[in-house]
Amino acid sequence: MPSADTLSSTFLPVVELEPYLTDPSSPEALAQCKKAAEAIETYSALSIRDPRVPESANAQFLDLIEDYFSQPFDEKLKDARPDFGYQVGSTPELTELPRCGRDDDCKARVAQMPDEYKPHNFETPDPKWRFFWRIGEQPPTTEFPRLNADPVIPAAFPQWEGEMNKWGSLMHDAVDTLAEMLAVGFGLPKDTFTSRAKYGPHLLAPTASDLEKYGKVATVLAGFHTDLNFLTIHGKSRFPGLYIWAKDGHKLLARIPDGCLLVQAGKQIEYLTGGKILAGFHEVVVVPSTLDALERQKENQRPPWRISSTLFYHIASDQTLQPLDPFVTEESTKKYPPIKTGTQVQIELGFLNLDK
Repeated sequence: MPSADTLSSTFLPVVELEPYLTDPSSPEALAQCKKAAEAIETYSALSIRDPRVPESANAQFLDLIEDYFSQPFDEKLKDARPDFGYQVGSTPELTELPRCGRDDDCKARVAQMPDEYKPHNFETPDPKWRFFWRIGEQPPTTEFPRLNADPVIPAAFPQWEGEMNKWGSLMHDAVDTLAEMLAVGFGLPKDTFTSRAKYGPHLLAPTASDLEKYGKVATVLAGFHTDLNFLTIHGKSRFPGLYIWAKDGHKLLARIPDGCLLVQAGKQIEYLTGGKILAGFHEVVVVPSTLDALERQKENQRPPWRISSTLFYHIASDQTLQPLDPFVTEESTKKYPPIKTGTQVQIELGFLNLDK
């Protein structure tokens, strides 16, 4: 396994949302839509800049989540809801398993990779914690009530609901706009994706890793996997260490410009585009620059926790996933047979060791 310093790092393409928000039909807006479509097809990821999301909001949210996860273990455990597949509240460290470790097709894919692009170990549970908080409207009726459960509010944080909804709404609105732009960029009606995501079980899902405990270089914080949802959006983390795999198989250490948000493709967009956009493989690993960031964190007298300010944007549970008309081929129809989104999510949660 090559060292982190010998692998390429890259700034992902940056898509500006402001032209689209100002005038969706302008040449500038349409150019950004096309850029977004090309970037996500190439990298399964991109950066976006949304004028509605100030960098200070990300910093405020990171502070809140650092403070929450600095609580004693048993205090955080009170907020876990394993009976709901951990889809609300906290998920303890060493609970979630990287999907690839339980998927023979994924293992075969890794076996064919050149050594320099292979992921780190993905056979053991992730040492990260997580907290799930539902964002957006609940569906009036649903076949999948466990995926649409009531939220958990930690006892020591009376401001929790307001702060979670504030950041979650910013993330949701940004990625919802990007979903429109992607549809336009692929020549589809602008509401192709957003209409299917209405009433989706969108989850604000910050992760947290204790770098005092798991801070050795090459420690895997989140093992090699793809996301099960439609699009995943994050604010910029205070700690480097996210590796992504581009569509051509190259492994890159992702870099996000200041003031930007990171978006990654999940399995549901792969389904709807018949594989034109692939769910992006990624992992989070402690690299030397992670430890540099840890020193800065300590100098600022902040907790030694690596936080990701993540939101999972979902297609609604009762919608059917299958390739849309422009992406229908004999191959895509065979590879992506129709399935209810809620069923797809439940199957994926089983792979992750969360739905028992």
